[in-house]
Amino acid sequence: MHNRFSLVLTTPEMPFLPEPAYTHGTPPAVGVMLVNLGTPDAPTPAAVRRYLKEFLSDPRVVEIPRAVWLAILNGIILNTRPRKSAQKYAVIWTEAGSPLKVHTERQAELLHSNLARLGVRAEVEWAMRYGNPSIREGFEALRARGCDRLLVVPMYPQYAASTTASTYDAVFDVLRRIRNVPALRLVKHFHDDPGYITALAKSVEEHWAVHGEPDHLVMSFHGLPQFALDRGDPYHCECQKTGRLLAEAIGLPKARYTVSFQSRFGRAQWLKPYTMDTMAALAQGGTQRIDVICPGFTADCLETLEEIAIENRRAFEAAGGREFRYIPCLNERPDWIEALGRVVVDNLTGWLAPAPLPADAGASRERALALGAPD
Repeated sequence: MHNRFSLVLTTPEMPFLPEPAYTHGTPPAVGVMLVNLGTPDAPTPAAVRRYLKEFLSDPRVVEIPRAVWLAILNGIILNTRPRKSAQKYAVIWTEAGSPLKVHTERQAELLHSNLARLGVRAEVEWAMRYGNPSIREGFEALRARGCDRLLVVPMYPQYAASTTASTYDAVFDVLRRIRNVPALRLVKHFHDDPGYITALAKSVEEHWAVHGEPDHLVMSFHGLPQFALDRGDPYHCECQKTGRLLAEAIGLPKARYTVSFQSRFGRAQWLKPYTMDTMAALAQGGTQRIDVICPGFTADCLETLEEIAIENRRAFEAAGGREFRYIPCLNERPDWIEALGRVVVDNLTGWLAPAPLPADAGASRERALALGAPD
């Protein structure tokens, strides 16, 4: 009797990425990948639309039912927002490209030099969670250089599911397609790292040495929906701790600073106080001179250069404020690069092998060993 059913064997397409060329006996290397949020490739509606589609399609970023959100995203937002956002990007765009891209790339280069001067052998790459270069490209570049131990450093000082955890998601998605999976370590946060706080404090003090102290300092962090805090996200608490530690480092009493939250999106309640409302309230209350710093951003970008330095300045002045100054992000500050290097070395403990120190490094073998390189 003929069987009505038959077993069909198929060979599915292999999901694995090509393995880099390998020569037996090649010593393994340590790789470090800095990951920031992302940026469009150009300040044009088409490029911004591609970027926003990837960014806003992430379920970590928008936590509402997928079918409902995707209908709104594709039917409304991606047809209206790209042009407006492109105009804002055009205001801050540089000859070298997006400020976030330029700063992140430079930070990776300086970090590599800093580690080398400390006697630490490590390859360094950078990537973007959304846009280019992708996390996959960063992984492939490090693996091509023989890295079988990888440290991923999300460039968000304060942990949030929508930023840090989303980076982890993308990392794990890439690992699912690698046959020879490298050893992996992930930095979760560095919101209270002494070097990071010191670099922030020095940036404020140097700014004040030139321009004088303001009546009030606003520390503006990127906002999150209130439900993120209610559901256990530690982001709000970590922002408050960063703000407190920074104020203590510069000797600023609580009455002279405010921790606020910017970049609200949609109609839901977000973390308060809102930065824009804080601007108006301070000016209307008689505060004439304010400085604003954004400790949650390690590199200047649209949210700092346009939203804070331009839009919030207008709001403060429109409400009666007289003098508004924006204090730049840490960007390529030497003290910040050194602090970042220490964060990296702390997370590479046990993986490092000492490298020859250059004669002019100004660092001894003992210093390299103290930072974690094995003897």
